[in-house]
Parts: sequence; structure tokens; C-alpha cells
Amino acid sequence: MSTTILATGLSSGLGFEALKQLLGSEEPYTIIFGARDADTANEAIRKLNFDRLLHSVAVLPLELNDLSEVKTFSEQALETLEKLGETEIDYLLLNAGILKPANEREPHTSKWCEAAVVNHFSNLENHIEAGSGIDGLPIHTYTKFLQLLGAHWWSRQLHDQCRVVAVSPGMIPHTGLGRDSGFRVPAESPLAETIPQGAAQILSGLSRRDFPRDPERIFLTSGGVWLGRSSVTNILDRDLQDKWCPSKEELEKEAGIAA
Repeated sequence: MSTTILATGLSSGLGFEALKQLLGSEEPYTIIFGARDADTANEAIRKLNFDRLLHSVAVLPLELNDLSEVKTFSEQALETLEKLGETEIDYLLLNAGILKPANEREPHTSKWCEAAVVNHFSNLENHIEAGSGIDGLPIHTYTKFLQLLGAHWWSRQLHDQCRVVAVSPGMIPHTGLGRDSGFRVPAESPLAETIPQGAAQILSGLSRRDFPRDPERIFLTSGGVWLGRSSVTNILDRDLQDKWCPSKEELEKEAGIAA
């Protein structure tokens, strides 16, 4: 039986390397993922050498900075799942992210800058609003904090249905993450690791079964260790989690999306 993965962020960098590692496995995978440029992603996949009788890959168009497109993508993904003869999603892998300053008004309808919409939100409201002028690296830090708030919120909501795991791939140069900001991870750093190592760390979040007894220890470090509570005290604030994880209805209302 094939393992089904619905994903974002597999068209370049660490994500594309993770895709290659999955397709090199002897375990069958059905992978559906969204990409900003679906044609380019499909062309890259056509050039890969993998067992196409064992694995299947479907790429759907997805612009994560536009919530109406996210809604369309989710509908198309379920339709594609049905066409491929699959009945359920085994893993939802959210790997997309950008590092970009909040120096311009975005073309979409959200009041938040593009990095916040793609990565998440923050209680640093004035900083992550579109046009705030905050540089890319602080914005990336703020929105990653919010992403962890979101992971914990979802872990609470889905505790009786699935596991939510947040994974750090480590310090990985040459991924293209900072293409919109000029930032680069220093390759000469003693902490730097390779793209294959980072991708393998991301995928380790799918296979780990040694979950801590404490349900709030969901963060897997780049060293493969479950982070302790004392290191993430602010992230465990449930009021913050609730505040910055708005409902589907609230998001659609702000974005002007019809129900």
C-alpha cells in the first residue's frame, strides 16, 4: 500500500531534495504538492530517475501568499487524491517558507506581509504588517515563532486524530531561502550542514515514533532531539496560540473570500 503525502515547498532547495529522497525509497509513495510554478516543477520531476511504477507525483499550482488560491489548492488536492485511488492522507508536510522584508504593500488582500502569510502571523503586529519596512531576517524570525505557535495550536486541536511535529532542518547554506532578501547562510560556519542532510532531517519527522510522554514536546531539533519545555516557554502560551491561529472563517473574511 502506498504512503500518501500532501505537501508544500517541495519544488526547490531542501524540499526538492526531500522529494528526491522519497522517490529513491523502496517504499511506494503517492505525493501531491503545490508549487508556485507547476510547469517548472513538473519539468524538474521529469528529469529525475525514479521508479514511476512504484511512486506517483502530482503537482498542483499554488500561490501561498493568496488565501483564495490556498482554498482552491486544497479542493484540487482532494480531487487529485480521489483520482489516484487514495482514500486518506498519511502525512501533511508543510515545508514552504520565504525570507523576505516587509517593505512593500503586497498585491494580495491580506494586511500582513507576504512572509507572514506564507510562514504565519505574530503578536508583533506592527512589524509583520505589509509595508512595515522591517528587514527579512527579523521578519523570518518573528514568523517562525508564530509557526511554532500554530504547530502547538494544531497539536491541541488534533490530539486524538494525528501527531503534529515541528522539525528544524539545521543551518543549511545554498537553499535559496534568502533569494528575496540578500541573506545567505554562511557555508563556512562549523554548524553548516549539507542540503541532503537537511532534507533527511525534515523527513525524519515522518518516521519518528519515540514521541515524548509530554504532548507539548513536539519540536524536533536538527540534532534529532526532542526540545524540552524549558526552551519553548513562550510558545506554550495557549492564549498566544489561540490569538494567532484564527479560524478558517476569520481568514476568509479578512481576505475577502466567499464562503
